[in-house]
Amino acid sequence: MTIAALGSHRATGRTITEQFHAFDARNPHVYRSLERMAARRLAAGATRISLKGLFEDLRRQLPYDVAGLNNNFTALYARRLIDDHPHWSHAFELRRRRAGAAPPETPPSPCPAVP
Repeated sequence: MTIAALGSHRATGRTITEQFHAFDARNPHVYRSLERMAARRLAAGATRISLKGLFEDLRRQLPYDVAGLNNNFTALYARRLIDDHPHWSHAFELRRRRAGAAPPETPPSPCPAVP
């Protein structure tokens, strides 16, 4: 698999990030709802918030579901919430992104090369 294909959606050829930006532009109410839900949980004393849990709550609240509310977007919404509200960073656990990330450096070998 080529590096360009990593993170691409098979049907559209677009990356998850591209799909997310398109979805978010069409559905700004989703971010606003997630933002409100996170704020309420933090105000109620929560110290950790699961974006997947917020997504499931949002699915139950929205009438007729939201077409395209993809679980692949949860990490991108978490990062956006932290970008907009840096004081919430303690509440979300983020992992290193694979798609579009630079490959890890190879550490030097502890053994000297044999001539």
